[in-house]
Amino acid sequence: MPEFFLELFSEEIPARMQARGAETLARLIGEALAPLRPDNPRLFWGPRRIALVVEVQGEVAARIITERGPRASAPEAALAGFLRKHDAARADLVAEGDYWVLRRTIPGQSAAEVIAAALPPLLWRFPWPKSMRWGGKSQFTWVRPLRRIMCLLDGAMVRFDFRQGEDDGHGLVAGDETEGHRFLAPGAFAVRNAEDWRERLRERFVIADPTERREKIRHDLETLATARGLRIIPDDGLLDEVTGLVEWPVALLGTIDPAFMDLPPEVRQVSMRVNQRYFALQDANHRPAPHFAFIANITADDGGAAIIAGNERVLRARLADARHFYDLDRRVRLESRVEALKSVTFHAKLGTQYARAQRIAKLAACIAPMVGADPSMAERAGLLAKADLTTGMVGEFPELQGVMGYYYALHDGEGKDVARAIRDHYLPKGTGDAVPTAPISVAVALADKFDQLAAFFAIGEKPTGSGDPYALRRAALGIIRIVRENHLRLSLWALITLMNEILPSRLPIVMISAVTDFFIERLRLQLREEGLRHDIVSAAFHTSKGSERHDDLLLLIAAAKATAAFLETAEGENLLAAYRRAVNILRIEDKKDGPHEGKPDRSSFTQSEERVLYEALEKARSDIENAMAAKDFQSAMRAMARLRAPIDAFFEKVTVNDPDPALRRNRLRLLSRIRDTMNRFADFSLIEG
Repeated sequence: MPEFFLELFSEEIPARMQARGAETLARLIGEALAPLRPDNPRLFWGPRRIALVVEVQGEVAARIITERGPRASAPEAALAGFLRKHDAARADLVAEGDYWVLRRTIPGQSAAEVIAAALPPLLWRFPWPKSMRWGGKSQFTWVRPLRRIMCLLDGAMVRFDFRQGEDDGHGLVAGDETEGHRFLAPGAFAVRNAEDWRERLRERFVIADPTERREKIRHDLETLATARGLRIIPDDGLLDEVTGLVEWPVALLGTIDPAFMDLPPEVRQVSMRVNQRYFALQDANHRPAPHFAFIANITADDGGAAIIAGNERVLRARLADARHFYDLDRRVRLESRVEALKSVTFHAKLGTQYARAQRIAKLAACIAPMVGADPSMAERAGLLAKADLTTGMVGEFPELQGVMGYYYALHDGEGKDVARAIRDHYLPKGTGDAVPTAPISVAVALADKFDQLAAFFAIGEKPTGSGDPYALRRAALGIIRIVRENHLRLSLWALITLMNEILPSRLPIVMISAVTDFFIERLRLQLREEGLRHDIVSAAFHTSKGSERHDDLLLLIAAAKATAAFLETAEGENLLAAYRRAVNILRIEDKKDGPHEGKPDRSSFTQSEERVLYEALEKARSDIENAMAAKDFQSAMRAMARLRAPIDAFFEKVTVNDPDPALRRNRLRLLSRIRDTMNRFADFSLIEG
């Protein structure tokens, strides 16, 4: 199939927009060139270009279109409207039965004709997150000034006019030229196809493939660090951003002034990352190294010495600013900053961060005994947890909230456990973060997130399908991870009720239930992502409603996993089949004269299989209840598995719908006993398949 290649060459595109821009281009090309059946797209992006190469058919064959129109008896106006809609003439219509039918031949088109017609309107409506106009009077917008459009089909240029009416579209015309590196190889040159484009760009100091460029940056940084006995601190986000900032990456290593090495390493790292896009390094013992790595976009004649010296000067100025904030902040004790939180609004309906700090402190003290923490220390950490929001350093670098509280608390002489809790109470912020494990840290982290959830539910700010502006889903998932990874047995209902007593605006009982259900739904989705079948999770969770395990996350997880494991065994599979048989019979018979519930009459049994099954059910019910009370779900499953043989024998030897009405009713009650016994652990009616 012919190769279609398109490059859009512009001034520097923000790194965060490049990949999305290339993906959008591929989507729009796929839609616009659908008649050519585009296939096997490959995308390229970088600071000054996004490009696409895709295989297409060489032409669109001629075709006949047929579409039924108005009735033959329809008013003339209806017929005229139909013709206008399809840009057709009366001669194109034929009468078929009671209707007019439009039948006409659409001539074939070459791929070049289709492309030339489709590209201008596609580019005019291209949806960048932010666009700009530049120069002249054209209304055409692009993320940055668009300088060239290269459009090739099987090595031949596809030329098209970019004007729209009187708008000259900045004089842009599709051609076969692009440009290399802005400084190392300026000027335009022509290419024949995508591969020629890549090779000739490389000759002109541009690595077009973003994956190759990223890998080169990673490899060169690691090589540079290893040569000094150091290692780069991993930062995939920064690596992605730098990949979008350079076309010809050159790794260089600078030195940090020793005067700034006593700053907290997080301060240096954030300052380097945010302000300068530098990579931090560690030595072999994971201690901060007095060096930084960065990527230049040029090969210098002096090996980069002048570039390194310039970046070292800039970094000294940046770190001097950080030093100023650090020294100034430490003149005020963290404890004294709590009062200043009265001027920091948390939410218009929820008051200040000061009020929130008071709530977190109270709740942390209540949670502390549940997680093995000292209540007074948890309360102290909760009170100080938000104090660093008033510091200059956090004002400059919000990413350091909690971290600076840790260092300032240590400086003030607070206990290490209190300081760690201040630092870690925001964790986990994302899926890649570790969770707090120290008891005081766990207590404060849980208090912070429970306050966030309960407070916003109290004012009606619940997440919706289209948005979660207050990150309540993340808070719930954070609590779930803390509970799971620390193996905590906690009652969600009890904790939310406790939080409710602290809130200025109390939650109604129905809202407490809604918060609990919100947690359970997050856990349900998490277990599904981990591979547990949704119907098994639903079965295990449904039976727990209103029980002790309903709001105990660890018990819910254990129940779901035990149910899944049981159903994978032969006993579980066969017992589920018997359960369904019993339920199906009951469903039919209950419609006639049901419900058939209650305890069977033991004296009415006429066959041994009935008696054996009854005794087995009574024993299983007792064993299941005892096992569940002991949280021993495996034993509950084993008790259930022992029902298989007596149930199989019952269905093989006993006729449920006996002609004798009394026997029939008693045997139907025995079936309901099977259903109710198994449903004591999980609602097996929800199991699919």
